[in-house]
Amino acid sequence: QVQLVESGGGLVQPGGSLRLSCAASVSDFRLYVMSWYRQTPGRERELVASIRTTGGTDYTDSVKGRFTISRDNAKKTVYLQMNGLKPEDTAVYYCRCGTSIWGQGTRVTVSS
Repeated sequence: QVQLVESGGGLVQPGGSLRLSCAASVSDFRLYVMSWYRQTPGRERELVASIRTTGGTDYTDSVKGRFTISRDNAKKTVYLQMNGLKPEDTAVYYCRCGTSIWGQGTRVTVSS
């Protein structure tokens, strides 16, 4: 059974940085589009960033220039480097493999 394990969340002050990691126990990791989503209470889960098998990336407008998604196919891991964090980035961040496999989430809190 495929599992995704996220890590790297925590409490950070505004303007700070965090790096999220998502390790996948899936064969042929390189063949999957990997994505990061986030969710706050009462709101739908929002796509933050995705990285295609070719390495091409997409970002939601609110994080462009601040967040960077990357992948290491040898380690079967996808990363989300988050710089210039704002209070509105506070959410539970979820990793997704392909279209239907989700991690358990990691909480990010941006607060002074």
